[in-house]
Amino acid sequence: MADVTGQGSSAPARVSAVVLAWGEEPLLRTSVEALLASVKVDVDVVLVDNGCTTDDVRVLRDLPGVLVVGDGENLGFSAGCNLGVAASRGEYVALINGDAVVEPTTLARLVDELSDPGVGIAAGAVRLADEPDLLNSSGNEIHVLGLSWVGGFRQRETRTAATQTAGAMGACLVTRRSHWDRLGGFDPHYFAYHEDADLSIRTWRLGLRVVNVPDAVALHRYEFSRNGFKFYLVERNRLMFVATLWGRRSLVLLGPPLLVLEAAMLLLAARQGWLGDKVRGYRWLWSHRRHLRRRRAMLRAERVVPDRVWMRVLTDRLDTPLIDPPGTALLNTAMAGYWRVVRRWV
Repeated sequence: MADVTGQGSSAPARVSAVVLAWGEEPLLRTSVEALLASVKVDVDVVLVDNGCTTDDVRVLRDLPGVLVVGDGENLGFSAGCNLGVAASRGEYVALINGDAVVEPTTLARLVDELSDPGVGIAAGAVRLADEPDLLNSSGNEIHVLGLSWVGGFRQRETRTAATQTAGAMGACLVTRRSHWDRLGGFDPHYFAYHEDADLSIRTWRLGLRVVNVPDAVALHRYEFSRNGFKFYLVERNRLMFVATLWGRRSLVLLGPPLLVLEAAMLLLAARQGWLGDKVRGYRWLWSHRRHLRRRRAMLRAERVVPDRVWMRVLTDRLDTPLIDPPGTALLNTAMAGYWRVVRRWV
């Protein structure tokens, strides 16, 4: 149990795994027990009662190595993770979904990748729990217009070494506690969705890499739900993400395709019945404009790497079966040509 260490000593690295308990999750107990069975690292679990509706929190509370925090209020994924990390004691922090089950060596492999000081976040290869030969995510893609989705969805794993990725999937990632504290964790205003993209891009902007590790496996009970509240959060948060992290010149240069994408998303929302939720997102952004201005100023001040460098990790191609706005093929062709021309001025 001494192979992976945080400081080059013989003691195993201390990892605090933060798990949110929300609603009724059939895999929650298995998820926590799998974390506690991790090898080559010293693991404790911070279980956040984020609105659990079963007796799982009460049962898991009695397990050695489990600390329960939270009063049962659903704070959202962002604020729930912040609460869990604040109560943690490890030099490394793992964010693990309550519907994800890690293999015994997963955390140790992710800590091992973080032994490279140039790596800021190490994420696991998340596989589909009901089809474990297929990937849920080999790292998240992030588009130059702010869209984000799981990369490698339903593909078979072919990699033999860690690969760089624009975004780490929040279902299974590890970072140093010092890096988390440097970034201040998640912005709780995200509530859910895009907060992992925000954390990842901020890591790249500090000159650190985000990697996905193929042999650090987590099985995930993944469901891509389609409902108005989810689309409200996804679209609202995409605009907050771009508005606070993209530079002024980038926003000007990408203004035309951003407007085209907005028109496409409005058409999609009208066609699928969530137009009211899309408009509600605009109202939220306007009412929170002071927060957006303050956050934008803070993120610009922390940036080390210029936009023209960190934006190289973004893609100009929308390539996922999970997001399909009208005219995707035309959008990809036009966006690739447009980005090729304007990126030299970012």
